[in-house]
Amino acid sequence: MKTEIHPDYVEAHVRCTCGNEFTTRATQAEIHVEVCSNCHPFYTGRQKLVDTGGRVERFQRRMAKGRAARAQSGQSQTQTQTQPE
Repeated sequence: MKTEIHPDYVEAHVRCTCGNEFTTRATQAEIHVEVCSNCHPFYTGRQKLVDTGGRVERFQRRMAKGRAARAQSGQSQTQTQTQPE
C-alpha cells in the first residue's frame, strides 16, 4: 500500500440539523448531516418528514394552487349552468 496517496484519518465533529452533535473518525474534520441516528425514523420509531431543499413546501404550494384552480373552475361552471339562455 502506498503511503503518500491516502488522506489523513482524523477525529471528526459531526453536526445534525436536529441539533445532535457527536465525534467520530473520518477524512474530514467537520461533517454536517441532515439525518442522524438520533432523529432517523428507523432508529426512533417516529415518522419524520425529511425536507430536502424545500421540496415539501414547494409540493404543498403546488397542491394548494391546484385545489384553488379546481375550486375556481367549479364555481364558474355552476354559474354558467344556472344562468338562463
